[in-house]
Amino acid sequence: MLLKSLEFKRGDGIQVKVTEIPVLKEDEHYFFMLHHHLQFYLKEVFSSNSRAKVYSFRHYMKRRMKWADYQAVFHQEVLKHNA
Repeated sequence: MLLKSLEFKRGDGIQVKVTEIPVLKEDEHYFFMLHHHLQFYLKEVFSSNSRAKVYSFRHYMKRRMKWADYQAVFHQEVLKHNA
């Protein structure tokens, strides 16, 4: 799975980084839901008064999604023999 991160400055001048954002194609099953949640999460982070500088979209989605959907989106393959 390919993950990306975003960095931006909030209105109060603090540099903020949002990490672990999955990259999905528009025709994939979970694209619309993740896109909607990402927009909402970025608005929440942008308007936040928290002093945190790094936010994890994966942890946010863990609280918002059903577990089966979360595993389908953020599934990481286990490497055989640590290769």
